[in-house]
Amino acid sequence: MKCLRTQPELSGSEELLRRARSQEATQMNVKLLGMEGDRDIQFLLQGGDLLKVRSPSWKKTRYFRLQEDCKTMWHESKKTFKSKQTFSLDDISAVRMGRQSEGLRKYTEEQVEGRCFSIMFKGRRKNLDLIASSEEEAKQWVNSLERIISNISDLSCQQKTEHWIFTCLRKADKNKDDKLSQSEVKNFLRLINIDVDDDYADMIFQKCDTSKSGYLAGGEIEHFYDLLTHREEIDVIYGEYAKTTSCMSPENLVEFLMKEQREKATLADAHAIIEKYEPDEHVKAKKLLSKDGFLMYLHHPEASILNPDHREVHQDMSQPLNQYFISSSHNTYLMEDQLKGPSSTEAYVRALLKGCRCVELDCWDGSDDEPVIYHGYTLTSKILFKDAIKAVKEYAFKTSDYPVILSLENHCSVEQQRVMARHMSSILGSALVTAPMGDGMPANFPSPEKLKGKFIIKGKRLNKLEAIFASEEAPADETDVTEEEESNDEDDQEEEEKRKKKKKQKLAKELSDMVIYCKSVHFHGFEDAVRNLSFYEMSSFKEGKAMKLAEESANAYIRHNVDKLSRIYPAGSRTNSSNYSPVPLWNAGCQIVALNFQTTCPDMDVNQGRFLVNGRSGYILKPAYMRDVTTEFDPITLTRGDWLKHKTLHVMVISAQQLPKVNKKKSSIVDPLVKVEVYGVPADVAEKETSPVENNGFNPSWNDTFHFDVYVPDLALVRFLVEDHDSTSDNEFVGQYTLPFNSLKMAALCSHTGYRHVPLLSKNGDRLPSAGLFVHLMVVDAK
Repeated sequence: MKCLRTQPELSGSEELLRRARSQEATQMNVKLLGMEGDRDIQFLLQGGDLLKVRSPSWKKTRYFRLQEDCKTMWHESKKTFKSKQTFSLDDISAVRMGRQSEGLRKYTEEQVEGRCFSIMFKGRRKNLDLIASSEEEAKQWVNSLERIISNISDLSCQQKTEHWIFTCLRKADKNKDDKLSQSEVKNFLRLINIDVDDDYADMIFQKCDTSKSGYLAGGEIEHFYDLLTHREEIDVIYGEYAKTTSCMSPENLVEFLMKEQREKATLADAHAIIEKYEPDEHVKAKKLLSKDGFLMYLHHPEASILNPDHREVHQDMSQPLNQYFISSSHNTYLMEDQLKGPSSTEAYVRALLKGCRCVELDCWDGSDDEPVIYHGYTLTSKILFKDAIKAVKEYAFKTSDYPVILSLENHCSVEQQRVMARHMSSILGSALVTAPMGDGMPANFPSPEKLKGKFIIKGKRLNKLEAIFASEEAPADETDVTEEEESNDEDDQEEEEKRKKKKKQKLAKELSDMVIYCKSVHFHGFEDAVRNLSFYEMSSFKEGKAMKLAEESANAYIRHNVDKLSRIYPAGSRTNSSNYSPVPLWNAGCQIVALNFQTTCPDMDVNQGRFLVNGRSGYILKPAYMRDVTTEFDPITLTRGDWLKHKTLHVMVISAQQLPKVNKKKSSIVDPLVKVEVYGVPADVAEKETSPVENNGFNPSWNDTFHFDVYVPDLALVRFLVEDHDSTSDNEFVGQYTLPFNSLKMAALCSHTGYRHVPLLSKNGDRLPSAGLFVHLMVVDAK
């Protein structure tokens, strides 16, 4: 199979001119990416044939190449009647060499391992499984794609904006003459999510058409671009401090940082900012900061809404494991619903890459003595237990080094339980915790720090852990119940009867002995737990039971969770894989609040916001008053105590930039509004919203101010939600960003936080390129 195709022959002067302009556009984008003369990007731009794999019988050749915008991949079949398809490099989550995807392992032979690679997409889009003609070519595709994706992600916000607008200008220029007619200008405005009436469009056009030629070209297009990207709110802020020949001097910048951002700043800090962010070398040589440099600084993570220190692990990780909230997934193997959707090892990969630290394995007897994972008694597909363990081993510590809990829901026979134990032992090796750490019987959990790179099994155990040190032999077998039967939901008598009638199941000693720190037990009440349960014995609660305990016995639940671990899972009625709010359970100190990671929803947004910080480790240290067995904290009644730190949050929503279209039709324009939501203890929960801005998703402005009372900031989260307003139906999601209240960028001088940019995430939790909000925040102690 020949990799590279020759380009079609040129036909006439028009084609030569078109090719020349296309090459010029490509060169501009290559230059913007800093890849001039780079072998990787030249390889992608030329493209080549690859074998696309969908099934054992569906393997077809497709021609792939990078388009001139340097961010869109184009592919088509050799048959001219087949439609051409594209996908954006922004939609790629990873490029994996070898037969790593489920499809390639299932539909290809081992001998093509080195020629295979997969393009993994964000969200629910299916993987693209491909085979190159040689191992060298496969490596070139993978290296080239990874290189350009990395370069795109490294672009500054301003560079991404320029790239995007230039691409839209090229699309709007229908006849490719490097000029924009009046109709092409209107088409361009729609492409960038602005709808203006004809009079306003005409006014812009006439203002820029200084040559009176009836079209925009050269410098006139640059003027048009300047008008579009002009941000009046930045002009006002910058103009207030730029007192030295229309630029900011180091002294001006220090004044801005001290007065507006309330940061401790020195002239040395100002010089460092100028050196780092000023794009104009002539201005930088004069030790000044231009408006472009000022905007680049405001867009940088160190000046964004999230405290940059919290991007790294900043909490004490030496406390016992149960003193942390732990990012957790329910029925992790499912890609979609709970009844008939596919099971996949890819679901484990996606959850782990999102920082999940507790995954669930629903295990059943399979054919050929190989246990399988699927949602029992449903039509969901099955995957091999050993394949799931292999996927977990490979991706467990890509995002976080901290321990992963394997929550086993065991329905297997004793024989296949032994197979499960052998697979975990051989695949996970020394990373699997199979004995208490340290000397003698432990009195508490080890810390996440001590458990770095380790796997912990959660499941049933035949005897107490203490028996190991008492030299007691474990019984050969014991009756066992499944994970979800342990919830003892006393309000559901029918389910309780089913539990009693269920055929008793035996537990293999080999699997039992692997359960060290997370032994599953039945819950008989808080008093019973205090009297009879050891620290490592934990219960699982269905959401309904857990919510009731959190509402009616919050303080007792919090005290229980000081010594024990609690796992919460969704109700069985959530067959569509919907989620519940994790917030009331966190308020009750529950550590393992398991959600359906495959479902995009506000509850999942809040969950990802909770675990956004502390280096995305998947572990968040609970406040001190939730780690004290004598605590009086109750999130419902809120009696006085260390937890009461009443703050007032002032938020001014100033503007938004480059919001994506909800409806991809050219004529569809977003009518954006912004909601600011606070989650936490019931007294802190609040929501306020701006009015909608009609027909402007490119640069809408509001300048609306809101105030929130926050009584328990340690447990509070702030969510910024942008929606497309619809007066006749529900608003549509545009983007959101959630973060812990205490991770707002706090100033060194006081709680006043200043002007901040807020990045926006898609429904899937991925960053929306260039899109964001501009806000002003102030947090003060309430009187």
